[in-house]
This record gives sequence, structure tokens and C-alpha cells, in this order.
Amino acid sequence: MKTKFDINTLIRNNIKSIKPYSSARDDFKDATTDEMVFLDANENPFENGLNRYPDPHQKDVKKSLSKIKGIDEASIFLGNGSDEVLDLIVRAFCEPNKDNIITLPPTYGMYGVIAEINAIENRKVLLNNDFQPEVKNILEQIDSNTKILFLCSPNNPTGNSFKVSIVEELLQNFEGLVIIDEAYIDFSKEQSLLSRLEIFPNLIIVQTLSKAYALAGIRIGLCYASKEIINILNFIKPPYNVNELSQQKAIARLQKMDEINNEVAQLISERKRLKKELECCVSYIEKVFPSDGNFLLIKVDDATKRYNELIEYGIVVRNRTTESLCENCLRITVGVCEENQRLIRALKAIQ
Repeated sequence: MKTKFDINTLIRNNIKSIKPYSSARDDFKDATTDEMVFLDANENPFENGLNRYPDPHQKDVKKSLSKIKGIDEASIFLGNGSDEVLDLIVRAFCEPNKDNIITLPPTYGMYGVIAEINAIENRKVLLNNDFQPEVKNILEQIDSNTKILFLCSPNNPTGNSFKVSIVEELLQNFEGLVIIDEAYIDFSKEQSLLSRLEIFPNLIIVQTLSKAYALAGIRIGLCYASKEIINILNFIKPPYNVNELSQQKAIARLQKMDEINNEVAQLISERKRLKKELECCVSYIEKVFPSDGNFLLIKVDDATKRYNELIEYGIVVRNRTTESLCENCLRITVGVCEENQRLIRALKAIQ
């Protein structure tokens, strides 16, 4: 159990004193019935299924997630995509032009963008050659104004998971918030660190419905943390940040976990097959990195050349050659069997 952690020491002073906006749906919280007449929110009264504002706290979605994840609903926060969740965390805890965050390149680029938008210094500490965090280097960058450490595990774009022992060492030795972005956790052989939330009060886990749940189009990001942290995010979020259609689609999809698990299993199987094909059949591929995501990072002789050649064959991958430690690397999303076969044929044809 981590000790000597007080979330109140991290909250920005203006956030502590702000009076949150209270929507009509916050003011009236009783259960709705067909007999109720709602004249409180200046809504259009002509019923079409979408003329009313959505539940500002997404209670039904959280109820479904709570059952699936085994997490109390009060420890769940939903955002308009994970990017909104991350932005709200930075705005709640980082003072502009004063505080700093730590990121570990190569990693998800939005961490740095969010820091820039909010006038927060981004201290970059490179992963080692095995794409693992260097604890000593990270701790050396921490000062009294370091509020957040971002860990993406499984990492994007490298695909690997961070060692749990390393993550726990950082949680123990950093007095700020540790955000673990688990967008790809469903494709990993490693377990989520959701079970560590009660052990480490400074831990925040961010997941998404975009990857394994195949709902990228509805933009719902998931955040799991202590009730104190979740309360703060609820305090500052926009009143109706997740729309009604997104909530409906999420609830329907979460009722199909057997289907979701089957799709994930297929993608993991295709990832394994694709990795084997790429390693043995394409001469200019120098390395296929291990992956716990729904993608593979490959090192080739000339990433820009191979990227453009694949475009000519009607296949779009991601050129990551400008990222730290990813020179001449391409990131390839695992598709369905037919798409992967088309990719393999193209890669062989351009030799």
C-alpha cells in the first residue's frame, strides 16, 4: 500500500475554488417516469428519441462497465475519447507555465500535444533499446513541479508491454500521478493493472472502446481511478460530454462480450500469423518487434520508400521513421485475414 499520498496537494488552486456548472439533469436527479413533464432544460419538446439531453454521468454505460471490469461505478469516468480524459487530467492537476509532465518516447503523440496546449513542460525520457522505461533516468527528471508521468502499456508505436516490476517501482517512488494508457490491453498477454488501483492511490488507468470493442467512431474513453480523482474530473468536465447516440451504442456493444472476445482472439491469431510471414518471407524487413497490441512495428531498409510503394498497391500503413528509436520503422495494423493476405502479397511484390 502506497503511503504519504495526498491528492489535494496536486489539485490546482483555481480548480479547488471553482463552482462547477450544474445542468438541468444534475438539478433534478429523481428517476424519470412516463408521467413526468420536463420543462427544465429548454429542450425541444417534440419527441424523436434525441430531443432530450443525454445522461451527463452515463450511468447505464458505467453500470455495464462495472460488471465487466469489476470496478465500482464511482471509480469510472467517461470522456469524449481518451484524449478528452487525458486533457481534463492535465487541466485539473497541472498549473500552466509552471508544472511539468514526463513522457517516454517513442509513445503516443497526444500526450505532448495536450501538454503544449495547456502550457505545460513535457520532459521526455527515452525508453531503452528494449523499449522499457529507465527508472533511474525518469526519477532524475522529477522535481517539485512534476505532476504526471505518462506510461503507455502496451506502448504505441512499439507494441510491447512494460514490465510490471518497473511500473510498480515508479508508482512507489513518484508522488505525482501515474497514468497508464491501456488502450491495447485487450490484445496483450499481460493483465490490466486495474487490480492495483486500491494499492496505489496515485494510479490512473485509461482505456478505450475504440480498439478491442470496435467503437472508434463513437469516441468514448474510459478512466479508472480512486473516487477522489474521479470526483475531480466530474467537477470540471463539460456537462454533456458523451452524447446520447454514443451511450446507446456503447451499452449495446457491451452486451456482446462473447462476440468481442472472439474478434480479439481472431486478431491475436492473425497478428501471430502475420508476424511469422513477415519474418520469413520478406528480405528487406530487418526486424518484426514483439507486440501486445493490434499492430506490428517492423524495421525495414527504407521506411519512406516502402511506405510509398505500399500506397501504390492500395495499402496504407503508418510511417514512424521520424519517431525516437524508430528509424526506418513502419507500424502495421492487423486486419482481417483477407486484408493481411493482400498486405503480404504487396510486400513480396515490391522486393
